[in-house]
Amino acid sequence: MAISYSWTKNFKTEELEELFLSVEWESGKYPAKLQKALLNSHKVYSVWDGERLIGMINSMTDTVLTVYFQYLLVHPDYQGHGLGKKLVGEMLEIYSDIPRKILISVEEQVGFYQHCGFTHHTDKAPMFVSTL
Repeated sequence: MAISYSWTKNFKTEELEELFLSVEWESGKYPAKLQKALLNSHKVYSVWDGERLIGMINSMTDTVLTVYFQYLLVHPDYQGHGLGKKLVGEMLEIYSDIPRKILISVEEQVGFYQHCGFTHHTDKAPMFVSTL
């Protein structure tokens, strides 16, 4: 593996489609919209194996009080090697001065995020309106 990291926001639709569908995310069916969403993100940190996009995290923020981490995904072939933890760690460092850091996790990923320093709140619940 020739692993490298990048702060680019420029992705090919095919790269996004392959990565997002590899983890069975519905948004992978809309790669052009994903491409635009990432261009509109505050920051995007990605991980590559040579020329292959294998993971990413993005942020949306008011730059003062709150930062949201919307996407965090690592291709299943590369999970379990610390890549996701590095992606999260870099973002937490970048936004260390912002007091509220928020992400939405599926139940089976809660342990991973707790290991990265996030706290599971039982008194708060994510709410959605989705047309995807």
